[in-house]
Amino acid sequence: MDIQTTDSAALAPTIPGTPFQGGFYVGRFRIGADEFALIVSPKAAGEAAKRSAWGPYGQSIDGARSFSDGAANTTAMAAAGSTLAAWAQALQINDHSDWYLPARDELELLYRHLKPTTETNYGYRSGENPSSLPQASYPYTDDAPAQTSAAAFQDGGDEAMEDAWYWSSTQYSAHLAWGQGFGGGIQNDYDKSYEGRARAVRRFKLNP
Repeated sequence: MDIQTTDSAALAPTIPGTPFQGGFYVGRFRIGADEFALIVSPKAAGEAAKRSAWGPYGQSIDGARSFSDGAANTTAMAAAGSTLAAWAQALQINDHSDWYLPARDELELLYRHLKPTTETNYGYRSGENPSSLPQASYPYTDDAPAQTSAAAFQDGGDEAMEDAWYWSSTQYSAHLAWGQGFGGGIQNDYDKSYEGRARAVRRFKLNP
């Protein structure tokens, strides 16, 4: 993985949807003591062309349980035979080859900062994100988050997430994995054999 590092957080944008590091800046999150900027891929190159199963149904993958480290999850998924994970790892976009499937909390950042629609949010238990910076400790409300102000990511825009659910790389159980809805924001576990959407991301380290 050629994940970029820097000792200056000032290099990263602060406005979601800003072009950055081969894709678009989403927001900031933490893996342990390390802080990162999340980057979502351009839709044309980094969204799965067809809906895909998550991976091996009935197989527990211990290395794919992280809520924050999608790169590690994706590596474990690919090793276990997930064609979806292998697709993400094979991407070469704008001179970067370290794309992966977002972990649950990374995928939540995408919804919170780049929500495509004006739909009312699903607040019951959805939206908590202990990995985000700043930490999101409470579920969504009806109107927060609001539709993104980034025009390209608004519903119908060239970069917009579809009004549908997307796979995360975080396993829930041997038979289920986490997904995130991009209409009302529901976070739920889905049967690994279901065919869902996926959007690749990468990350940029902010602290030394």
